[in-house]
Formats: sequence, C-alpha cells, structure tokens
Amino acid sequence: GLVLGVYSSEKDGAAQFTSAGDAFDRLVSGKLRALLSLCGPPLKKGKTRIFHGLHQDFPSVAVVGLGKKNAGINEQENWNEDKENIRTAVAVGCRQIQDLEIPCVEVDPCGDAQAAAEGAVLGLHEYNELKQKKKPVVTPQLHGSADSEAWQKGVIYAEGQNLARYLMEAPANYITPIKFAEHIEQKLRSFSNVKVHIRQESWITTQEMGAFLSVAKGSAEPPIFLEIHYLGSTNADDSPLVFVGKGVTFDSGGISLKPSSGMDAMRADMGGAATVCSAIVTAAALNLPLNIIGLAPLCENMPSGKANKPGDVVRAKNGKTIQVDNTDAEGRLLLADALCYAHNFNARAIVNAATLTGAMDVALGSAATGVFTNSSWLWTHLYEASILTGDRVWRMPLFEHYTKQVTDCPLADVSNIGKYSRAGGACTAAAFLKEFVTASHWAHLDIAGVMSNKDEVPYLRKGMAGRPTRTLVEFAARLSQDSHN
Repeated sequence: GLVLGVYSSEKDGAAQFTSAGDAFDRLVSGKLRALLSLCGPPLKKGKTRIFHGLHQDFPSVAVVGLGKKNAGINEQENWNEDKENIRTAVAVGCRQIQDLEIPCVEVDPCGDAQAAAEGAVLGLHEYNELKQKKKPVVTPQLHGSADSEAWQKGVIYAEGQNLARYLMEAPANYITPIKFAEHIEQKLRSFSNVKVHIRQESWITTQEMGAFLSVAKGSAEPPIFLEIHYLGSTNADDSPLVFVGKGVTFDSGGISLKPSSGMDAMRADMGGAATVCSAIVTAAALNLPLNIIGLAPLCENMPSGKANKPGDVVRAKNGKTIQVDNTDAEGRLLLADALCYAHNFNARAIVNAATLTGAMDVALGSAATGVFTNSSWLWTHLYEASILTGDRVWRMPLFEHYTKQVTDCPLADVSNIGKYSRAGGACTAAAFLKEFVTASHWAHLDIAGVMSNKDEVPYLRKGMAGRPTRTLVEFAARLSQDSHN
C-alpha cells in the first residue's frame, strides 16, 4: 500500500499534491489526478480516498487530505498545525491500508517525515495482546529515501508513547508493580549507559517513606520503588533532569472506595510512571546528551484490614505528618516521598507526572496536560516542546490561596485533601505536593484528563493515550541542546 498527501486546493479546485504525490501521478501518467477530480469535491482535512490497480508496486493507494499548505503555528490552538494535520492524515491513511489487510505501507513524508512517522506508528497501535483474533500487523515505511533520519526519529518518539499506552492499557493483574519494573528494565537492558534499580519494600522502609508505604500496605502486592539512571551526558557529574511518576498499578480508592462503574480504567492510574519511564526509554534510544534519573513508586491502592483509614496520620520522608482524610487521594502520598527522595540528586529540574485528580479532567478535559510549576524557565521549555508535539500543556496556578487549604489541618502538618472539599481540587493537590519540594525548578504535570482517548486525538485509537510522553521527550531534547549551547 501507499499513503499520499494532498493539500486543500487553492482557488481553481485542482488537487495540490505533495512532491511524492506529484511524482507518483507522473509515474501513472496523470491518472491519480484525473481520478481524484472525478471523485467529487476536493478532499477535506483528515479525509481519505482509496484507489486500486493504479500501479503494480502499489495495488492500493490511499490519498489523504492534509488541509491548508504551510498552516504553521496556530496561536489560538497552541500547536503546529502542519504537524498535527500530517499526523492525522497519515494515521487515517495507514488504518485504511490495514483494513485492506495489506502487511506493508509506504508513507509520503508530506514535508515533515518525523510527523508522518509519528502519525503512522501511533495511528496503527492497538492493544490486542490478549485477544485470539488480532488485526493484521502493518509495517509503515518511508516512501522515498530523502528524510530517513527524521522518519526514524519520529518512529522512536511514537514507539515511546506506544510503550506507555501498552503499560497503561494492560490489565492490572498483568502489570503489577514488580512486572511494571521488570518490563521497563527489559526495555533498557541493551543500553550500556543505563542502570536500573528495582528497590524492594525493605529498602523503602529504610528510606522512611511512610506515606508511600501507608498506601501500599492495603494490597497483597508488595510495593516497588523503581529507580533509573540514564547517563547520556559526556560528563557523568552533570546535574540530571529528574522525572518522577505516580505508579499506582490499580486504584480502587482504598477504604474511600470508588464507584464500580468505570473502575476498570484505574488500571491506568500508573500513567505518570508509564509516561516518564517510556520517555527515558525514548531518550536512551535517541542517545540524548544529558543525564536523566527516573523515579517511580509502584503499588496498588486496595481496601483491606491493613489499609489506610480516613483520619489516619502518616509520616512522610521529610518528617512532615499527613492526615489521610480521603484514601482515594493516594497518589500525592506516593509522590510526596518520591519528591523528597528526588532532592538527593542535585537536579537541574524535577518534573513529576501523575493521573492525580478528577478535578483536572473537569478543568481541561482531554485538551491539554495541566502544569503547576514554580519556574517560568521550566514552563517555557515544556510549553515550547508541546507546540511541536501537538500534545499540549496548560499552566495552572500554584497560589498560596491553595496552600492554606491543605496546611490548615486539625491533626497533622498537612491534609491530603483541601478543606473546601471539591473546590479547586487539582490546585489543592498541587499545593500539597509543593509542601515536599524545595527545588527551585519543579513542575507537576496532572495528566488525569489526558489519560485516555475516545476520539479527541484523531491519530490515537480509542483507549489509553500514553500522553504526554512525546512532550516529555521533546522537553528533554531541548534541555540537552540548552546545555550544549
């Protein structure tokens, strides 16, 4: 199969092909252009038409609409429209070829081979490990050889996000804390500049991570603290970027039990750990020249005779006491201890990701990841990275206003929920985390709203989204360029 792009036609209504489309049309003596004009109105953005029997090498050709040529950065949408249009169009075209059960598809780079590769590899991904009937596997390849380096980079970016999608989608009995850690370790085994430490419960205890342990004790699955060291910089002593990810491999809510409807989606409550670990796997594959440390506290949040009870007080690694007023606000307890530990590494920046609050989903839906940060430098880098990836971020407030709502607590130093209950829930969660951070460059990414995809991102199928893995990778890449300049 072959996927070719066509731009929205200018005034005369004739199809405006990409250079690859033009070349193919010449190869078939103008038949493609003639057929397209016979098919009715010009192709709209993200729409596709399939033609058969035009050329013996490509029995099926999918022509996809790319929208306006040279659309550039859309200030209103906060993304590069050309790149998004290419990702969407290529994904749609590749799926059409897959539906025809054709095992290999060549993809027109459409002027941006990296975006085309991302669209192809992200668009074809589907979790069907446990089904007997699987969709045919389609291997996308670059059409032509001019942009092979950019294409390969796009494949690596997309495979990183697909790894996060795989981990998030897999059932919680398949991805337990230890199995999550082992899966990441196996992905990193081939890199000589990566060390992976899978820390057991005894180590967590010696680290005095009382908040993390209090969540884990409700489950029969033992907790794991996963620690990854990627040494990409020529200088091993360069300050690392530290990624921290919430790794609750299943979240029942604990004693503050969640409603049963939709609870199965809580197998993806380790989305923070999945995205940051996948971002490090991607950074290693790209050989990015910087040091990154990944930290993922992994456990289940289950109701049992040993579980946290509402009103219990636990002690975090930095000595602060926490009143657990709602056992379903458990992610921040794991992160509190992991963030304290992150301060051991003299980090350039600490970035944590977590499917932390339903309130984040209420605020932004699936349009963007909410970012709470004490550093405008860090925010700018994240924001600029997200414009390129199309996996957007939006800055949220870290006001003192919210801090008071978690520190005004009857029994302990802080409460794990704001005193006005639901008001500003994503903001009070961020204010809680801030109590465990002294670093001057820290960002908290609340990814609860972007955890899954129904149909909002057209180049992702329905299911767990693995967002914002590519934005984290792009951010790390920008940081590595920064240190070189």
